[in-house]
Amino acid sequence: MSVLKTFENLLALAVEHAASDIHIKSNRPAFLRLHGHLEAVEMDPLPPAHIREFIEQTVPDNFYDRWRQEGQVDYSYRLELVGRFRVNAFMQRGVPGVVMRHVKANPPTFDELNLESTALEALTLHRDGIVLVCGATGSGKSTTLAAMINHINQNRDSHIVTLEDPIEYTYTDNRAIINQREIGIDCANFASGMKAVLRQDPDVILVGEMRDPDTFETALQAAETGHLVLGTLHAANGQQAVQRLFEFFPPERREALQKQIAASLRAVITQKLLPALEGDGRIPASEVFIVDALGRRMISDGQLDRIEEGIGASTDNGSKTFNHDLHRLIKAGKIAKDDALSASPNRQQLEMNLRGIFLSSGGIIN
Repeated sequence: MSVLKTFENLLALAVEHAASDIHIKSNRPAFLRLHGHLEAVEMDPLPPAHIREFIEQTVPDNFYDRWRQEGQVDYSYRLELVGRFRVNAFMQRGVPGVVMRHVKANPPTFDELNLESTALEALTLHRDGIVLVCGATGSGKSTTLAAMINHINQNRDSHIVTLEDPIEYTYTDNRAIINQREIGIDCANFASGMKAVLRQDPDVILVGEMRDPDTFETALQAAETGHLVLGTLHAANGQQAVQRLFEFFPPERREALQKQIAASLRAVITQKLLPALEGDGRIPASEVFIVDALGRRMISDGQLDRIEEGIGASTDNGSKTFNHDLHRLIKAGKIAKDDALSASPNRQQLEMNLRGIFLSSGGIIN
């Protein structure tokens, strides 16, 4: 059997078993991530030469030099009748490895993702500003953004431009015109793509990742000139996300940026994925920070340490803490109590909530 056929069979097996990721390490059998857990595939170990051959047969021509020179590369790979995969190839200890993520063909809906849709749908109605979706790698950030783009496409006449590394979900134009640009193929990087997109008459811009000052500064400019910008950021909660935005820039710019970010930021959504209580798969738990008048004032005044307090005090605007959502998911029978307690940023508080005790600014509510 050819090397490529071996890998194609492995990818087909992964899709058949609904694996989210395929891990390939030299001189080991492949591993599939099934519902959050790694499971070994019953197969012979894959020699380094076979892994290298797969990479060099599938990497796009314009990424080949990057792979040879840098020892790492991201690209997308499509296998007919099986699906699309986001590929990260890399060298470790002198031998190649690959991690591939299965990208589902059809953009999801909020309901399919078990996301509360009210706040997310409201955010897609904004005509300007920045919405960030945050979390660790593999927390479903890109999938949530895909659901938001899908909702806009179904409900709003608009021009949407996405900048992705690589393209994950693909869309069919409905009410929107959607142009998807892949970093490294259609444009050099996020920063140059963002600068070009402002000349393409967009209504909505999706930035796969806010990685550098130039990208975020252009996103701010776009938000201030009447565009809705959706993007991802690696952060554990809303407070940390806002702090990271300031870390892009030197301290002397902080005061001016406080007012600029306060005026442009519409929301920060932070996600974690937990095992589903029934059936297979994982369920997202979310913290949502809707930036209302109180949120703008906290950011503008530099009181970022009050953001968590502000989220808990503003649930009437769609904001919610992680514990609010974990409590909801437990009560709905979606996740196990032990999993929720392990994921909670404040385990003691969640245990109180489950006993019917909630803290408010005025004291305890039973």
